Amino acid sequence: MQSVNKSNGFKLSVMTLAIMNVTAVVSLRGLASEAIYGVQSAFYYLFAALVFLIPTALVAAELAAMFSAKQGGVFRWVGEAFGDRVGFLAIWLQWIQSTIWYPTVLTFGAVSIAFIGLDSAADASLASNRLFTLIVVLAIYWCATFIALRGIGWVGKVSKWGGIIGTIIPAAILILLAIAYLVGGGHNNLNMDESFFPDLAHFDNLVLASSIFLFYAGMEMMGIHVMEVDNPKRNYPRAIILGSLITVVIFILGTFALGIVVPAKDISLTQTLLIGYDNYFTFFGARWLGSVMAIALVFGVLAGVLTWVSGPSKGIFTVGRAGYLPPFFQRTNSRGVQRNILLVQGVIVTILGMLFVVMPSVQSFYQILSQLTVLLYLIMYMLMFSAAITLRYKRKDMERPFRLGKSGNGVMWLLGGMGFCGSLLAFVLSFIPPSQIAVGSTTVWFSVLIIGALIFVVIPFIIYAMRKPSWKSDTQAE
Repeated sequence: MQSVNKSNGFKLSVMTLAIMNVTAVVSLRGLASEAIYGVQSAFYYLFAALVFLIPTALVAAELAAMFSAKQGGVFRWVGEAFGDRVGFLAIWLQWIQSTIWYPTVLTFGAVSIAFIGLDSAADASLASNRLFTLIVVLAIYWCATFIALRGIGWVGKVSKWGGIIGTIIPAAILILLAIAYLVGGGHNNLNMDESFFPDLAHFDNLVLASSIFLFYAGMEMMGIHVMEVDNPKRNYPRAIILGSLITVVIFILGTFALGIVVPAKDISLTQTLLIGYDNYFTFFGARWLGSVMAIALVFGVLAGVLTWVSGPSKGIFTVGRAGYLPPFFQRTNSRGVQRNILLVQGVIVTILGMLFVVMPSVQSFYQILSQLTVLLYLIMYMLMFSAAITLRYKRKDMERPFRLGKSGNGVMWLLGGMGFCGSLLAFVLSFIPPSQIAVGSTTVWFSVLIIGALIFVVIPFIIYAMRKPSWKSDTQAE
């Protein structure tokens, strides 16, 4: 649940908050999808950072500071602007998109496990096996759920060390390996003569690039810390810009590192990162280290899933106790964890995993669920940016401890409008089947995306219409 508390005396430094931003956003699993674009991937990273990452972080900071004394997160922000019905849609989308996201990130975890072996051909074959991937996806997810049911203490410990061991260290190693590889005379598969600017006339070539917006998703969560920084009007933007720069550098250099050692024609969305490590370690005569890296990445996947399993589900649980969800979804275990929501979430993930039987490959399954996740999350972001602009007029006299622009609404219109337009562009592009990946039947592709998005958008309105006074818990947070 996103809420901001008044300062307890402890203040975050600019660097500390910047690193927190990096840890929350950076994930290595998506580097392969951008490595397909070679040098032009840098354009997409920079473009998405400018029109989405920075606007998201700064707009969310103003909203979080405005409602620092109340819980609700995006439910509160959007609800204050457009009413509780739309606010419930926003918090629902934040939760359900993370639920759909789990199979995609866990597919990457399954591939990591497959590459723990020392036989490249056998590892690649196992990674492409749909039954193996499905079993591992469900096993890791339910393991994460049972850990989450034990409480935030367990989640915090695993998430902290998993982030360090499974994301930050592997990212640094990947970049250093690429540098040493080039210095050592390794062949560079990147076309360095390629134009930095892509051919924007071919929209199908932009589809995978639209998923880059999800790379930066989650930055709105950092808005909860805006009041924990000394002089937030000056230092919070500095922390956001610094964190954004570090994030973009990691993504660009990490993507280049893969492109250097893996030819574009051989890139697979699910396997390339592990193949890249294997190629580098083989070049340096230490191929066994690829297995060590695969184990580290699995730990990172588990940590990331744990963080999201306990986060958005807690948010919609808190809102639900205010009368927006039936009592069944408000039940907890002895540790106060939202048991029934986690179990229902697990059932949804299990059903989504069964899509393996209709998709032509693990890779196409990975891509179509990633696109559906993007669609739902971007709807929430468009609501958030619209709400921020609307509140400048609807709640113009409300105190804003952190305000974009000293006076007037120009800066908010610039950043909020930029974020909305960027989200809308990515939303539209997400419907176009990517030319680089065999997704099977285009009928299945469009059916899953359109019908899936409609179903998940309509459900919260049905729940809202059915709500009863008896749904409101006597102990819900105000």
